Amino acid sequence: MIRINYKKLTPLAKAPTYGTEYSAGADLYAALEAPVVIAPQETALIHTGIAMQIPTGKVGLVHARSGLATKQGLAPANKVGVIDSDYRGEIMVALHNHGTLPRTVNNGDRIAQLLIMDHYTAEFEECEQLDDSQRGEGGFGSTGK
Repeated sequence: MIRINYKKLTPLAKAPTYGTEYSAGADLYAALEAPVVIAPQETALIHTGIAMQIPTGKVGLVHARSGLATKQGLAPANKVGVIDSDYRGEIMVALHNHGTLPRTVNNGDRIAQLLIMDHYTAEFEECEQLDDSQRGEGGFGSTGK
């Protein structure tokens, strides 16, 4: 268990919650003064009304909620949002409507899920030759044959 400090930026904000004891992602909730209608193939920036203090060495990853994506076609436009440990601004989710019907997001709706993960900072070093591997330069689809 890790403790994450968060701040409500509006009285409409709700704390992230886990759906079950074993959920990996904590649900993020919309904090909206009025419903937001997202037209088909359009994207809307949805406020959560919270800011967080993610510890150094950790990252917050904002993923789609499977039910929202499969039942309503709404998922983060950038696929996975990244919240760095030094960011203190409001967490917002750019929801994209992949469907053919307008979708409405209401205050208090669960809009995404947040995973807190370890991360590493790499030191990138240029070289002339990379070590050989079994896969080599095989790209898209090369491992499925």
